[in-house]
Amino acid sequence: MAEQQESIEPRSALLPGRRSLMVRLTANEGMRPALLDMLNTYADGLAEEPGTELFIVSMDPEDANIVWLYEIFADEEAENAHRASSGFGELMNAMPPLLNGPPAVLRTTPLRMSMQEGVLSEDWEF
Repeated sequence: MAEQQESIEPRSALLPGRRSLMVRLTANEGMRPALLDMLNTYADGLAEEPGTELFIVSMDPEDANIVWLYEIFADEEAENAHRASSGFGELMNAMPPLLNGPPAVLRTTPLRMSMQEGVLSEDWEF
């Protein structure tokens, strides 16, 4: 008899006062892998930005040159600290040769987040 899986409710949180960005980066032809390496290196240093609560890097499934970022900041001060961090400065100085134009930035105000609890405890291989 198959084991019955326990139903686990997702973790949810209201996000009052937070700020978020959706950013589209368009890499020059063939440069997306280098851009992803650069973004992963930046993400490894996010301990420098405690107010950057979420940083997601995604590849566009339909365009081999586009990378999407989704970022959530604790508040306006945290977003400003993000832009003033040395890691962000280094990233912004290093990215231009890889990009086919400036980043497209959409500012949003997040209201709620819901996430399956096991997502961050899975055995991810990088």
